[in-house]
Order: sequence, then structure tokens, then C-alpha cells
Amino acid sequence: MKSVAIIGASNDRAKFGNKAVRAFQQQGYEVYPVNPREETVEGIPAFKSILDVPARPQMVSVYLPPPVLLKALPDIAAKGCDELWLNPGTESDEVLAEAERLGLNVIQACSIVGVGVSPAQL
Repeated sequence: MKSVAIIGASNDRAKFGNKAVRAFQQQGYEVYPVNPREETVEGIPAFKSILDVPARPQMVSVYLPPPVLLKALPDIAAKGCDELWLNPGTESDEVLAEAERLGLNVIQACSIVGVGVSPAQL
């Protein structure tokens, strides 16, 4: 089964951090929501940090502002993933430089669209 950690997952169904959880669920992924302030997201247990996720996810999809993401990148690199998806609004020159320095395979695109779902349908 394919797996994804969604950092910045949300219970607000209008936010992309929630739409991503639903989109990946619809596509049959094992979804690991990451949000330090949520117990669950869409009925799935949420994790305080990427380091708390019980398995190495194949994908990490991020919904964090660049200054917050910059601080999270070392933990993402420590956990490991095949692809780090930086959704619109998460990237900055600093984030991209640090992700490259850490050896992360960055994809700058909407992960919801990337998994074959239109955000407008969620």
C-alpha cells in the first residue's frame, strides 16, 4: 500500500491540509496526518510530528508556511521519504536550498492534483 504523511493536516474541510487527507484516502493510500494540535483528522489518528509517524512514508505532502517548514525539514529528512511534495505557498528559496542540502527529492506541485483528484471536487 502506498503511504503519505500530510504535514499541516487539518480538520477544517475548507483547507487544503484536509482536502489532501481525503484525496489520498480516496486513492487508497495509508494516510498519516501530522498536526501537533489535532488528535484525529477525518477520523484518522493524527501525529504531533513526522518523527511520531510509525512508518517511513513514501510521500510527504506539506501544508506549512515557509518559516515553519524550514524548521520541520530536518525531521522530514531524518524520517525519510521518496518524495517531498511542496504544495503552492510552502516553498521559498530558503526552503528549497535546505531541502536540497538535506538530499530530499522535492516536487513543487499540488499533491492533490498529483494523486489524480481535483481539489474543487472535495
